[in-house]
Amino acid sequence: MNPVKLTVTIDRPREEVFDYLADIANHSEFMEPLFKDWRLTRVESYGPGAGVRFRSTARMDRFGWGDLNFVTVEPPRRIVAAGRGGKYNRIKSYAEWELEPAPGGGTRVEFMYETEPPLPTDRIIEAVSGRRRWFRRGARKSLKRLQRILEEGKARGQRATVAGL
Repeated sequence: MNPVKLTVTIDRPREEVFDYLADIANHSEFMEPLFKDWRLTRVESYGPGAGVRFRSTARMDRFGWGDLNFVTVEPPRRIVAAGRGGKYNRIKSYAEWELEPAPGGGTRVEFMYETEPPLPTDRIIEAVSGRRRWFRRGARKSLKRLQRILEEGKARGQRATVAGL
């Protein structure tokens, strides 16, 4: 899937927004429109190496499980995550959150997500299924939810935990 880029301005200091996003267990609270059944891959959920496993909410997604791990965490401006999903975990995924000061004291968050299907059949299925449109719509809802959580403390979902705990 070609990169999906979205932005939102959150009326909170950049350091506060970064601390929230750098804890991968918090992502299940606002990414609920796209993914469900979140499980941490290790007990430590903050910083580089933190990871989660989740399932896509897309209709008719037979191989909806995926994972994401923080690769780069550069306080207070950037978080990069890489993962895999789909059939046999062969589809690479890449996510990035960039935080910049916004006029008026808030934070401008730019979210980018892309996938790299290795086989022609994977690319065809991704194109025909409308996955990009589905993801863009869900990511827009997720960013609005992130904004509400940080600005108002509302619409909080359930934090991810280690499986079995």
